[in-house]
Amino acid sequence: MVDDPDGEMLSWDESVFKNEHVFEIDYLPETFKHRESQTQGLTYALRPAVRGSRPLNVMVRGPPGTGKTTSIQKLFDEVGAQTSDVRTIRVNCQVNATRYSVFSRLFEGTFDYEPPSSGISFKKLFGQIAEKLVEEDRVLVVALDDVNYLFYENEASDTLYSLLRAHEEYPGAKIGVIVVSSDPALDVIDELDSRVQSVFRPEDVYFPVYGQSEIVDILSERVERGFHDGVIARETLEYVADLTAESGDLRVGIDLLRRAGLNAEMRASRTVEREDVESAYEKSKYINLSRSLSGLADTERALLEVIANNDGEQAGSVYETFHERTDLGYTRYSEIVNKLDQLGLIDADYADVDGRGRSRSLSLSYEKDAVLDRLE
Repeated sequence: MVDDPDGEMLSWDESVFKNEHVFEIDYLPETFKHRESQTQGLTYALRPAVRGSRPLNVMVRGPPGTGKTTSIQKLFDEVGAQTSDVRTIRVNCQVNATRYSVFSRLFEGTFDYEPPSSGISFKKLFGQIAEKLVEEDRVLVVALDDVNYLFYENEASDTLYSLLRAHEEYPGAKIGVIVVSSDPALDVIDELDSRVQSVFRPEDVYFPVYGQSEIVDILSERVERGFHDGVIARETLEYVADLTAESGDLRVGIDLLRRAGLNAEMRASRTVEREDVESAYEKSKYINLSRSLSGLADTERALLEVIANNDGEQAGSVYETFHERTDLGYTRYSEIVNKLDQLGLIDADYADVDGRGRSRSLSLSYEKDAVLDRLE
């Protein structure tokens, strides 16, 4: 292989990456640091399940990118390695935001095939899952990840009610629920119906934002596993950690390392420099925005686009433009505004309008171009 005299340039078949998969968002790290007390809290709640009893319910809270999903996946893997009498199923509520689709995932996790796509009632779907649990004498632990999406669609109370009351309708059914919320503004218990509040008394496990030194520690380990030796200098890594700490989301840092590595390769360089990080940050800082947009329905995307093009306008005039595009009525429009507001994509602030009383003005929470580019 011909190399350049200084050995600084990559040839076309070389890479700065030892294992690029380490920098993917869904990668499960072998060692999981700085979450010992949270892991203990979750283990305490699930321990009865391993002994064949119904586990304690848990509410897991914390901003995005603080290790909530990883903790649960690690724990579920451990439970699976210890016993086959506990079935653990994690449901991504961003993708499955209705009670029916949550239970479709539970059906799939129970029977290893999908339920028929049409013609099966919720009652029947639920009944088959519960009967199978009783028949196999298994405990089911359900993690409703990003449960905030069920709240945005007003499906949370019904979903939890069905899960928590299963043993009344199907004696012997043992189900534990872990609800995971990444919306700091959502008070899960307060937002549930009183019929659910009376049976849902969860353990509370909180995941705070990682501190600066913790971020450096976690990212160093990814660098060690993911890059070849000497690819990124300590001060460059600390710069990545600074940007990560600013965002409060560890996923920003992990994505930043991957993109910076790709940028170095574009320059055919063996090392990641500060300039690679700076240009990568223009994309990585929007990882949460991209994630929020990926879960939106077409009509929700349409409204966001209308708001982007009428930034700061009154809700009434935004509605007129939206109605022309989609033909949807005011009630549905209002629901979508609330959801986009709850997702942190827009700010829907009430303001006094001369002679018209109070009205909402709608504005984007992100730069207009960043939103429109990602909607395309």
